[in-house]
Amino acid sequence: MQQNVNPVNELPVTPPAAPQVNIENGGIINAAGLQKHYSGINVLNISSVSIANGESFGLVGNNGAGKTTFFRLILDLIEASAGEVMIDGEPVARSDAWKQKVGSFLDEGFLIDFLTPDEYFAFTAKLYNKSEGDLNSFLESMQEFFNGEITGSGKLIRDLSKGNQKKTGIAAALLGDPQILILDEPFTALDPTSQIRLKRMLNELKRTRNMTMLISSHDLNHVTEVCERIVVLEKGLVVKDIATGEETLKELESYFAV
Repeated sequence: MQQNVNPVNELPVTPPAAPQVNIENGGIINAAGLQKHYSGINVLNISSVSIANGESFGLVGNNGAGKTTFFRLILDLIEASAGEVMIDGEPVARSDAWKQKVGSFLDEGFLIDFLTPDEYFAFTAKLYNKSEGDLNSFLESMQEFFNGEITGSGKLIRDLSKGNQKKTGIAAALLGDPQILILDEPFTALDPTSQIRLKRMLNELKRTRNMTMLISSHDLNHVTEVCERIVVLEKGLVVKDIATGEETLKELESYFAV
């Protein structure tokens, strides 16, 4: 999958040698000295980030801030220019052991759009060695979120609305019972009822399964309601890293109102 990157107004690349990587923070996800360059421009430069097991981690920032680039580096979908990401002690670029622990949905490119949702879920279930009974039980648990519009429709995924494509991708990310869930802009294109149901579902997964979640969003309201920690990216740099509290939404709104 290709990522479209607009380097305008991003950080200039600094030519010094790549920083030393020393990941000893003890989080389930750790990144150090992480950089990504495109066409001589540094679009991401994160010196150190550690995400604890069971933590709900929110990532916010304007367009081009580096949010999706960071998620793609975590998932080893693109190669880092410098630095390293580790998941549960495994370097993502040099190991596949972490992949069974992670469920993710970043965009429609993750879907197989010439399948129906039912066919796609059956395919995904086989990848995770889930039985037909496991799959049926999972799909039953998702019916409120699906709102009668996903399974049994007979439509190809490419013919679904953007919101229903997103629901399909989010469900597939959860099908494998992941220890870590990574979602890029999950609330975009969902109707208000589905947004509320998604927030309820994510909070329930955190409470009952201690699932580690990484969620990016342009909607500050949603991300503060779901995530206990918020990191703000600005032109590839971490400019805020705060625990969510009563004043967090106001603080974020004040920052982005400039």
